[in-house]
Amino acid sequence: MTSQIDPDVIEIAKSLADTASEIGHKYFRLNPQIEKKIDGSPVTIADLEIERALRQIIRERYPDHGFYGEEEGHDNSEAEWLWVVDPIDGTKSFATGKRTYGCLIALCFQDKPVLGIIDMPALNERWLGVQGNLTEYNGTVCHTSLNKNLDMATLNATTPDMFNEIEWRTFSAVGSSVRFRQFGADCYAYGLLASGFTDIVMEAGLGRFDYLALVPVIEGAGGCISDWQGAPLTFGSEGQALASANEALHTEVLDQIQKMGTQ
Repeated sequence: MTSQIDPDVIEIAKSLADTASEIGHKYFRLNPQIEKKIDGSPVTIADLEIERALRQIIRERYPDHGFYGEEEGHDNSEAEWLWVVDPIDGTKSFATGKRTYGCLIALCFQDKPVLGIIDMPALNERWLGVQGNLTEYNGTVCHTSLNKNLDMATLNATTPDMFNEIEWRTFSAVGSSVRFRQFGADCYAYGLLASGFTDIVMEAGLGRFDYLALVPVIEGAGGCISDWQGAPLTFGSEGQALASANEALHTEVLDQIQKMGTQ
């Protein structure tokens, strides 16, 4: 079996995002009750309902595919084709009425992401990346920034709280080399990078449901994405992610990280 993606699978992926968007809209800004998971992160009824709906669609449409969700674990996660879903990326944003929450949908083949969707329901924006194809933003091809100068770059992360002490020192060192840095966009920052509006996203403490969907989107738009050591992001990666608009920026940031000695 090859990793070539059937057009029908792409349409199913889009329909998953449509379903997630519809459910998210149903609860957004209605102050759904927030529960704490074992790891302390928040979850709402919207997270759970989206994941259950998408899991059921895949179970019925592709019974031989696996499904791995942030909220309720996995079905057949050893399958050659595996869907990895974050039903609401940015639950804190969702729960506090911010429009920058999203849904992340990835399809992996033999643990490597080959399709990814970043969907922003409250903003009506969607990025679709498919291995071997150009990334699309709302149906139109998009491209990362051509800026190759670190001192003219914009650096993003969701929150300083995602870094441990060593990672924060490294992020701060990179931040001191760029034009300015920003926080708070959740997965939206990666979509903005794919469309050329920001240059670097550097994050840590991510789950596989947070980063896998990003890979086809960023690479199909002309960008680079890896862990902090420059290795490709796969199902087994450790949770550090670096996305850059182009190879020149990516190489320069990786060089800085190496000099800082981050493990």
